[in-house]
Amino acid sequence: MPLAIVHSRGLDGLAAPEVAVEVHLAGGLPSVTLVGLPDTEVKEARDRVRAALLNAGFEFPRKRITVNLAPADLPKESGRFDLPIALGILAASGQIPVKALAGHEFAGELSLSGELRPIRGALAMVLAAGSRGRSFVLPTGSAREAALASQVQVLTADTLLEVCAHLCGQATLPECLAGELALDDSVDYPDLADVRGQVQAKRALEIAAAGAHSLLLAGPPGSGKSMLAVRLPGLLPPMTHAAALESAAVLSLAGQFRPEFFGRHPYRSPHHTASTAALVGGGSTPHPGEISLAHQGVLFLDEIPEFDRRVLEALREPLDSGRIHISRAARQAEFPAQFQLIAAMNP
Repeated sequence: MPLAIVHSRGLDGLAAPEVAVEVHLAGGLPSVTLVGLPDTEVKEARDRVRAALLNAGFEFPRKRITVNLAPADLPKESGRFDLPIALGILAASGQIPVKALAGHEFAGELSLSGELRPIRGALAMVLAAGSRGRSFVLPTGSAREAALASQVQVLTADTLLEVCAHLCGQATLPECLAGELALDDSVDYPDLADVRGQVQAKRALEIAAAGAHSLLLAGPPGSGKSMLAVRLPGLLPPMTHAAALESAAVLSLAGQFRPEFFGRHPYRSPHHTASTAALVGGGSTPHPGEISLAHQGVLFLDEIPEFDRRVLEALREPLDSGRIHISRAARQAEFPAQFQLIAAMNP
């Protein structure tokens, strides 16, 4: 059959709309054409997929190959479509069964040797796939975070060959269980008890933590402002599972989530030269900024008078609403930004 359809996911803010990777083989001069608003990273998949298939021992069809990433109006970015494209080419050329693709969704970047590399946003993609009833095949490096979405079966693979063996019924991919990453109540934060003296400042931290208040620390250099601020996350109440999942999904979009820190309040401390886009998020493809990466945690702005006024003014709306809506000419995205602001300055 010269046509194969592989299910995958794109990223649009925290949303992960379904993407159908359609591969068609036709006669004519050998070529690979990618359509469906792919960016540069996706277009480069042509060379990665070709080398990965050949090095894994498969035949790369000498035909006119058309790969359509549907829907066509959704921009596609990153290397997460390497694995679906490779599987679509193999299925369309009859090297793996087409019917085996229907019950799975796939995402993963391929190395030239056919190994699977971790991807950004795995947790957000698996959370969005929960209502489809399909299992999700991911690189081992991304499967642990994706397993937090316990309503979806997450299968792990290290190479393209392992995925193909599973689809052909020759082997079974291992499942990553959500129970391995339960919320840990004994998170090791910096302890406020380590601070000697500073009775008034420690009392202010406790009140700020209890009431979710913002706090300004003023004092000469070396008086302990940063030392006190870094200990605020340890005073905050434990996160609920839903809040921990949302925080982990935002960090996963930036490729900064570590499964062993699941349920830990984030602590972000950007430099005072940070731009507005770095702090609130943005870019041609909207990415979360520091305020979203600090979701359910603490944002510490040291030397706050040195920050650009426009950067500080941009904090007004997210401090009030707990969310940030980023609008660009072609893209819009909304990210959560429920953080506690702590600032420090010299007298």
